[in-house]
Amino acid sequence: MKDYFRSMSFTSASTRWADVWFATAARGISSCGDFLAASALTLALQSAGAGGLAVSGLLLAATLPLVALAPLTGRLADRVDSRHLLVGAGLTQAGICLALAYADHPVVVIGLVALLSAGLAVTQPVLSALVPAMVRSEDLPRASALNQTAGTLGALAGPALAGLLVGEFGARLPLLIDAGSYLALVAAGLLIRTRRGGVRPADPALTGGDTTGRRVDPAADGGTAAGGASPGRDWRLRRDPLLVAMVATLAGVIGAVGAINVVEVFFIRETLGSTTTVYGLVTGAWTLGILIGAWIFARLARRFADDGALLGAGLALLGGCCLMVLVSAAVPSALLLVPIWLVGGVANGGDNVFNNLLLARRVPEAARGRAYAVFGAAVQGAAMVGYLVGGLLLAVAEPRPLVATCGVAGVLVVAGFAVPLRRAVRAERAAVRRATVTGKPVDEEWTAAGRSGTTTRPTEGRWTDEPGADVGSTGPGRVDPRSPGAGLATGRSAR
Repeated sequence: MKDYFRSMSFTSASTRWADVWFATAARGISSCGDFLAASALTLALQSAGAGGLAVSGLLLAATLPLVALAPLTGRLADRVDSRHLLVGAGLTQAGICLALAYADHPVVVIGLVALLSAGLAVTQPVLSALVPAMVRSEDLPRASALNQTAGTLGALAGPALAGLLVGEFGARLPLLIDAGSYLALVAAGLLIRTRRGGVRPADPALTGGDTTGRRVDPAADGGTAAGGASPGRDWRLRRDPLLVAMVATLAGVIGAVGAINVVEVFFIRETLGSTTTVYGLVTGAWTLGILIGAWIFARLARRFADDGALLGAGLALLGGCCLMVLVSAAVPSALLLVPIWLVGGVANGGDNVFNNLLLARRVPEAARGRAYAVFGAAVQGAAMVGYLVGGLLLAVAEPRPLVATCGVAGVLVVAGFAVPLRRAVRAERAAVRRATVTGKPVDEEWTAAGRSGTTTRPTEGRWTDEPGADVGSTGPGRVDPRSPGAGLATGRSAR
């Protein structure tokens, strides 16, 4: 950030809890629908005798738009009215999913899945950036906890529901339910009064009026006020060494472990001989672990004095995720995967909290939609590598050794990134110390050291832009568990 920018911009009036609940409900319902559709299509392909390449192609179609469209959708989230985006994207996605329920040809199915993911590329950064604008800084942890819990519960219910419905009714009914779930986004867009992005007059909450609903100050949220420019327009991820290290590490691990998302359905259903119901239960265990881990590690996050400590802790948790994948290769029964993947999900949830807290501290509000889109694109781009590798390897190897290979590869990547990450943390801390002595902003100290930094100025060992004094004391940071192309979930390739 440049000099005294604050990462998070909150409303100056009272928190709109009604808006928070509308956003929470929309996140939970749409997340459940996303997971329901993804699991139903995966099970339908496997039951029809399709191989790893078919499943890999489906996952790639659900991921590619999030990567390719990130530069556009991130800017849309910052510059276009959030209500217009949510309503338009929600209606479009509902229509696409309705067509998907009646599509039979594999090429048509994959094409429609890609279009569905394009809509997700729009709605994810919009919702993620909108929640902080609804609340005061002291209420952000609670609001984030509600949003996080709803999304994770939806992701938990989706695969389990798919396992039950596909076995009884086939894939059409789950897809029709998913089409209806997108109407929750439309309703949220119409009912939420808080809005960000777009060209508009000053915030009514600041001028004393409240006839059109609260809208965030254009200079703060990335919109364009008449005669003014957004202060976050020049934000770039590459200018922040710690965020670069975080994204590179996460992408590397996801690329190494990502094949598990293709392999798992064959490992659970064929190698371990389980039913579709057990498959839904096992995959849901990891998601449940994410929810538990998010609450546990949100409370622990306040113990980390600086961003470097958070980054190191996140790396350790990624190692735990990879280790659980490795251990799962040895199980003789699918039910034994439940406690193992539950532990892996706990580590995954903790890493999500730390990553999102780093983003909240270090990215200006005006660039928040872009930041979430860029981060999600990096995660999903790495996941695409895993999907492709998993599909290819299943053609020549059995699922069990491939699961073990994913775990080993992930552990090796974590070990390989340990030294570069430590160097980035040391350089960051050195810049902070120099800034404390010289009184210059940290980003100037980075420049003096031959780097281009965006770290905000520290105050007594803590960050002036931290969203609340004890962000981890009441709830987790935002996290989006795996959905078709989910943006911010991590570990086991975006689960």
